[in-house]
Amino acid sequence: MDSAASDSRFLSRNAADSLPEGALAARLASAAEAGRPLRVKLGLDPTAPDIHLGHTVVLQKLREFQDLGHRVVLIVGDYTARVGDPSGRSSTRPVLSGEEIDANARTYQEQAFTILDDDPERLEVRRNGEWLDMRAVDLFALARTTTVAQLLERDDFAKRYAAGRPISVLELLYPLMQGYDSVAIRSDVELGGTDQTFNLLLGRDVQRAYGQPEQCVLTMPILPGTDGVEKMSKSLGNHIGVTEPPGEMYGKTLSIPDAAMESWYRLLFGEAVPLQDGPRAAKRALARRIVERFHGPEAALEAEAEFDRVFVEHRPPEEMDEHAFAPAGDDGLVHVPALIADAVGGSRSEARRLLSQGAVKLDGERVTDQDLPASVLDGAVLQVGKRQFRRLRAA
Repeated sequence: MDSAASDSRFLSRNAADSLPEGALAARLASAAEAGRPLRVKLGLDPTAPDIHLGHTVVLQKLREFQDLGHRVVLIVGDYTARVGDPSGRSSTRPVLSGEEIDANARTYQEQAFTILDDDPERLEVRRNGEWLDMRAVDLFALARTTTVAQLLERDDFAKRYAAGRPISVLELLYPLMQGYDSVAIRSDVELGGTDQTFNLLLGRDVQRAYGQPEQCVLTMPILPGTDGVEKMSKSLGNHIGVTEPPGEMYGKTLSIPDAAMESWYRLLFGEAVPLQDGPRAAKRALARRIVERFHGPEAALEAEAEFDRVFVEHRPPEEMDEHAFAPAGDDGLVHVPALIADAVGGSRSEARRLLSQGAVKLDGERVTDQDLPASVLDGAVLQVGKRQFRRLRAA
């Protein structure tokens, strides 16, 4: 029991909650006595193509279970993604096509392996379409395990119901489907963010209804996004994807508010903010370590040097994409808003706005002209905003 208690304290040390109290230590002890590893579950719905740093908080906790000899069951929610997790939502999620879900599921699985040990003895990857594509009679049995009153206790459902906003019957089924995942894989422990607490605890009720021992629940704090306020989310545009280029990772990390550093250091590295050299040095160190984790130490140093080159020394990057622009008209002029839209994306009206705001530079000099000679543009470096650079070439 001493070993189980020690492991429980280690695994719970940076979690938000370990529920019910004392259950994890007891489950660790019973598994050790039976000579088997725990089955530790995490479900991820592939509603977007990439995993971001917010996902890594719970993935790192899964890795800790693996390092202690336990078996992680990563459930890619190809069926629950068709419903859309209502957690934290004030409206129904948009529906994804089967092709989008399958493509996202593949990248989710590949990217999770950047953190998890892919040893088959320590990792099992399943899709919940294996068991949620069920007969109607089995769905009826699942629906009988929970009442509508229980489901409406969820904070997000309660708020939407009180405000008269729609809640689909399918959304009400989502927590039950997640709970049935625990039944299907005989989960001992389920992990999730604090926004998943209701779903995870309901999984215990569903397991009990099916005659299984109830899983323990370990919830992890939510990593704030680059805005330092909302939780990290691709839909909010405040995320850093684990496959983003080193320079993007580094620059986005430096953009976070100083107040967010405490959460980022604690949740991503389990450390306090090293403020001995001031917050700027601490943030640069954080950015280097994040890039190093996913791209290696050399890439981290290169990303920092490139950032300093562009944003401290105000020089163009050493490497940039080329953009071939169309030949000029009879007057030898090129319409600059059209050139910008073609080179970096966006509309011509947006390009005109950037020009008027002084956000466009040519070889380091601000430009506001709507038309420029092709001879001036050929070979020049176009900079749009702070981060977008293109070497221009006449076609």
